[in-house]
Amino acid sequence: MKTLLFITLAFLGPISHAVAWDDLGHMMVAAIAYERLTPQVQRKVVNLLRINPLYSTWVADMPEHERPRFAFLRASRWADDIKLDPAYKQDGSQSGNRPSEPNAARNIGYADRLMHKYWHFVDLPFSPDNTALANPPTPNAKTQIALFRETIKSATSSDDLKSYDLVWLIHLVADVHQPLHATSRFDREHHEGDAGGNGVLICSDPCLTQERLHAFWDHVLGASTDPATAIEKAKQLQAADPQAASIIDEAVWIQESFDAAQTHVYVSPIGVGIGPYEVNDRYQAAAQQLAAQRIALAGARLANLLNDAFQ
Repeated sequence: MKTLLFITLAFLGPISHAVAWDDLGHMMVAAIAYERLTPQVQRKVVNLLRINPLYSTWVADMPEHERPRFAFLRASRWADDIKLDPAYKQDGSQSGNRPSEPNAARNIGYADRLMHKYWHFVDLPFSPDNTALANPPTPNAKTQIALFRETIKSATSSDDLKSYDLVWLIHLVADVHQPLHATSRFDREHHEGDAGGNGVLICSDPCLTQERLHAFWDHVLGASTDPATAIEKAKQLQAADPQAASIIDEAVWIQESFDAAQTHVYVSPIGVGIGPYEVNDRYQAAAQQLAAQRIALAGARLANLLNDAFQ
């Protein structure tokens, strides 16, 4: 049986970190944040986004009055989009998910054509069966969020660098609010960690089609590449608690996601090991509720971070 499971994992592709929240989730975070930006900060942010090489495609065929907001939403996807852009090079080891080059932490703006996949997550380790743990390598999402925040606040950084760091920041704030972008489970079948749930298979009853646990959480609220859909779905979410939203320490955000992974993700019917595990309606409903809360919180915190940085 174990052999068959490994064959299935091989068929699904090598274990690697996927996107977080997929396009829809990232744009929902951005939609919430944009509405909370002050008018002054909105103007500053959009002026920086115009420097991005893809800006003209983001606003193509858009009415003039909608361009700033739609550009902000589409910018939230840029750090994932470059993974499919032939102009960008995959760097690092393990399918680009571990930093291994001297340039892994460089911050040089749009001249940088490395994908930096390892910037998207920080794998805080835990084990349910006392398997030995390994600390996450650096750079990672935590180190980069801190760096990019300092850049956009800087009075001496170039607009090109600020623009580059801004689009990464918009993306990474959302990423670290996805529980599986802040953890890796080490167990008897994952001695090097499960790569944020990518090494765990799930299915629905009847168990005919399998997917990775990480992918399930990425699209738990749906899938769409349409900014207008993201705007409408964002409006349906309950607003984040103001006190929680006021926390703009990325270490706290990551710890919250790490805790949520243990209390809401790796819980029954998800067992220890590879699986596949049949996901029931109760698990799906709880996942949707948590994802909605984390996305609303990410959007509010992103707005507070940008308002603070640009005011």
